[in-house]
Amino acid sequence: MNDTSEIVMTDDIDITLSEIKRQCAQTDDLNIMNVEVCGIRCSVLTVEAMVSTSAMSDLVFQPLMSLRYCQSGDDIFDYLTRQSLLSTQRKTVSSYKEIFTMLFSGFCIILVNGVSKCVALGIQGFDRRSVSTPDSEQTVRGSQDSFGETVRTNLSLVRRRMKTPTLRFEMLTCGKLSQTDVCLMYLADRADAKMVETLKKRINGIELDTVLSSGYIEPFVDAGYKKSFFSSVMTTQRPDVACVRLNEGRICILVDGSPFCLVCPSLFMDSFQTMDDLCTKRYYAAFIRWLKYFAFVLAVVLPGLYLALVMFHPEAFTLKLLLNLYVSEEATPFPLAVEMTLLVVMFEIMREAGIRLPRSVGGAVSIVGGLIVGDAAVKSGLISAPLLIVVGITATSAFVVPQLEQQISVLRLIYIVSGSAAGLFGLAVCTVLFAANICAMDELSVSFLAPLSPFFKDRASGALFRQDLRSCAKRRDTIERYEQG
Repeated sequence: MNDTSEIVMTDDIDITLSEIKRQCAQTDDLNIMNVEVCGIRCSVLTVEAMVSTSAMSDLVFQPLMSLRYCQSGDDIFDYLTRQSLLSTQRKTVSSYKEIFTMLFSGFCIILVNGVSKCVALGIQGFDRRSVSTPDSEQTVRGSQDSFGETVRTNLSLVRRRMKTPTLRFEMLTCGKLSQTDVCLMYLADRADAKMVETLKKRINGIELDTVLSSGYIEPFVDAGYKKSFFSSVMTTQRPDVACVRLNEGRICILVDGSPFCLVCPSLFMDSFQTMDDLCTKRYYAAFIRWLKYFAFVLAVVLPGLYLALVMFHPEAFTLKLLLNLYVSEEATPFPLAVEMTLLVVMFEIMREAGIRLPRSVGGAVSIVGGLIVGDAAVKSGLISAPLLIVVGITATSAFVVPQLEQQISVLRLIYIVSGSAAGLFGLAVCTVLFAANICAMDELSVSFLAPLSPFFKDRASGALFRQDLRSCAKRRDTIERYEQG
């Protein structure tokens, strides 16, 4: 938007309208309705398909046309701002920048000749997606609603669950052109005030022209985004998960137009926890949590470990198994490392195709790739059956921890290269470097590996076992404790 948007309005309605038309360059979706109320010129400005037609008739047109005995424009303006309740969202605007922000957000702007201000009434009526089930985070006994693209609707989903006056919503604006609404959510009595102020400064410092989703602001919110392999900002599509994180003293960020909520700061163990853990017996929740950790290790290490053992440490296998592996690999034309890399890359291609294609054909791609292509490749001798089994186990294990899907895909290839190049020694070096990187993550003064590193004796069990709800009721632990450690 050009610099003239900062100009303050005048009391001449003709000058104001000409300036608005000049800046909008006669855009076709801008509606300007001129009318005389008690002999005084007024203008009603809206954007097509952004306001409710029925609400315009009931809350704007009828009250304006029913006015009588107004002596000046100040009387009409006083009626709109003080003597009537036309809308739950009402704001007095005095600059062109505010006019455009309100206008393109679905507000109705009312100009009155002789008054150097205007009234913005919230009567939004644009189409929005209704609350639906979450696509990326499925649960058995958890709630079945998810965030949508409208930030105001998302706020209501959180407020409905957290009926406390300490829940704070702070609206910020990002994007020089898009002017996207960004909401900061936190519990005032649990969130650290320093964390809140730090995140507000980071969001206000974003100088992008457009902000269209939460992914736009994540690199600015996460200070170690470029340095760390993992992200200390997690995303969730579920309002109940956001409420759990708020209760722990975390800070949630909602972006208008995005159905995903950012949670700051996040911990490594958060990726292995779900809402179903709170709805099952403790022993079963602990079993599932351990299973997820094991699946993560399998998804990352198993292909590289297989290459390291077969190529450098064949003595680790029994003689019968070693002979079977030798016979299988001798029938294939490619070296073992090349064969493994090609198979993993082909799996990633098929997985990406299944995600991007429409749902009606996305499942068919997975079936065709997994059954037909895989079976034909083994029968034709292009790949060995043991290798296909290893990749299949790896691919299935990766689906158990969807929050770490991106990291698993890249780490798997790194371990394949390390295992094929230097055997178990290469895997050990790769693991040390990976551990050093993850231990160095310290977003908002909170360690990413807490409560294991640094070690908190009373909370370390929570990373491996689900805590008893009775004990949670007796104490109030927040993420701030890890910062103090």
